[in-house]
Amino acid sequence: MSVQLKAKMREDLTRSNTKELRERGFIPGVVYGKAKESKNIAVENVTLLKTVRDEGKNAVISLNIEDDKPVNVMLHEYQVDPIRDAVIHVDFYLIDLSEEMDVSVALNLQGEAKGVKEGGVLQQPLFEVQVRAKPSDIPDEVAFDISSLEIGNVLMIADLPKSDTYEYLDDPETTIATILPPGGNEVEETVEEDAETEAGAKEE
Repeated sequence: MSVQLKAKMREDLTRSNTKELRERGFIPGVVYGKAKESKNIAVENVTLLKTVRDEGKNAVISLNIEDDKPVNVMLHEYQVDPIRDAVIHVDFYLIDLSEEMDVSVALNLQGEAKGVKEGGVLQQPLFEVQVRAKPSDIPDEVAFDISSLEIGNVLMIADLPKSDTYEYLDDPETTIATILPPGGNEVEETVEEDAETEAGAKEE
């Protein structure tokens, strides 16, 4: 099921008009897709942010551009002003609900690992997983209960729950998380420092 979002066409693309739009609470954007002519639009800031917060970044959006027939889109990317921490531009991608697509989905590691309770350290180098699915089958997140992981255990893509509606695209042996022994970080840092010292000595 898609969520509704209204937009209006932008004819004036000047910098002054863009600034005025943002001051009035709108975010300039563009809609594009395969073999489709792109359209410059503007959407309400508050409405868009609420949609993303409530439905997730991979939500299927039924975008109503003024009097045109609504089109199915997904949020492709957005630009943020680092100073004001505000969204200043959005890109929407036209989608076909019957075609599969590749997207990034957040990983949610749930629970506290047994190894962490015993003093170990959770090291998580991967926070998103690549999946292929039809738009309506894209999960909000991929969850995994790490409660049983012990010190020395490694969680990989292959360990994630399987689904009939989407497939993982990452290498099955890609590491998601590891439970390091107590002081594991310090050991790694010491090894790296020793290697750097040795390399520096050789250069001299």
